[in-house]
Amino acid sequence: MKHFFGTDGIRGVAGEPPLDRATVYAVGLALGDDLGAGAKVVMGEDTRESSGWIAATLAVGLRARGVEVDHAGVVPTPAVAYLATRGYAAGAMISASHNPFRDNGIKIFGGNGYKLPDKDEAVIERALLAYQVALPELPAETPPLRSDRRLREAYARHLTQRFAATSFKELRIVADCAHGAASAVAPAVFAELGLRTEVMGARPDGRNINAGVGALHPETLAERVRATGADAGLALDGDADRAILVDAEGTVVNGDSVLLMASRELRAQGRLKPAAVVGTVMTNFGLERALQGEGVALLRTAVGDKYVLEKMLETGAALGGEPSGHVIFSTEATTGDGILTALHCFDIMARSGRPLRELCDGWNELPQTIVNVKVARKAPLETLPETQAAIGRAEKELRDAGRVLVRYSGTESLARVMVEAESAAAVELHAQSIADALRRDLGD
Repeated sequence: MKHFFGTDGIRGVAGEPPLDRATVYAVGLALGDDLGAGAKVVMGEDTRESSGWIAATLAVGLRARGVEVDHAGVVPTPAVAYLATRGYAAGAMISASHNPFRDNGIKIFGGNGYKLPDKDEAVIERALLAYQVALPELPAETPPLRSDRRLREAYARHLTQRFAATSFKELRIVADCAHGAASAVAPAVFAELGLRTEVMGARPDGRNINAGVGALHPETLAERVRATGADAGLALDGDADRAILVDAEGTVVNGDSVLLMASRELRAQGRLKPAAVVGTVMTNFGLERALQGEGVALLRTAVGDKYVLEKMLETGAALGGEPSGHVIFSTEATTGDGILTALHCFDIMARSGRPLRELCDGWNELPQTIVNVKVARKAPLETLPETQAAIGRAEKELRDAGRVLVRYSGTESLARVMVEAESAAAVELHAQSIADALRRDLGD
């Protein structure tokens, strides 16, 4: 059982366990113990008001173990993953991704650029538990970190060089940076590549990250795309590891549609070998049908881009992702990268001369809904009688024409109820029935 790590690192309310100063310091000590004296770590952060002190406190713990820390400043999570491969033993990103500003988190990457596997997280967890019993005295001073802008520039250069051969001058886009980590990178990258870009959500104040903007709120972006006549829109989340697109009509294009479009492009180039795409249990069944019709298998994993990537490495798949916009091109990146994903889509548009909607047409998305239920505790689902009865009724009625998935969030105090079926009415009916049963079972 994990005590600190969830599906995407350590996450919580900034200033409260496990993101209080003592625990963050202990994380630095534990990671430093694992890496050893003389190792080097690259660190980045998003724009939350708490990110600075968390980064500085983590660095104090690392340095107490003889680990050198280079600070990239405000950068996307995929920037830390990329930079970690350039001579570092590990990378650490301070961010809570799409969560509100009060939350924060610590994501750790190995020197290979990949998120730590569960077995490595377990080593750090054991050390953290020991430090909870006997934590060395915290230093009185936690000096702020000085960032090296050359690290951010190296990541931006990595992106621009990848697409330098493409002419984007005919495209007009709107980019929403969610007042997050992309604010410091995406506008410069798009300008360097010649994309005519109107930028939104790029004025972070420490508290406005993800607030009514970004990947969780593409409706604002959609309105702007329609108003300006842009060819497409891009909404990033707080740490820019995922992207939600909007077509010229203002229709949201989620990660499933991007997977279909990208799989077609890679296959045409002879780069989709094996002929498989990795998704999750949340990937729409309509996409699975469409891929099968084109001779491409969909391989499903648990929710989390970490698990998507593990399956990609296991099978050799070149493409994988989630409906939420985490898309991974395994030959080009070690984690989801929202800016890279968007540039792939814009690259296909620019070279083909075809609009985004046309490029991702050809599949019927089954009606799907997700109901989030706030929970105070996460009791094993199989021990909840009313919930199991409601799930059983839904599965019996839907049979092979739909799916039901109930799971706890790995990053928030939520249970997520997903129902997918041919009938939108049945989807809503069963989702609400299961959600109500959950509330009764858990007393929330």
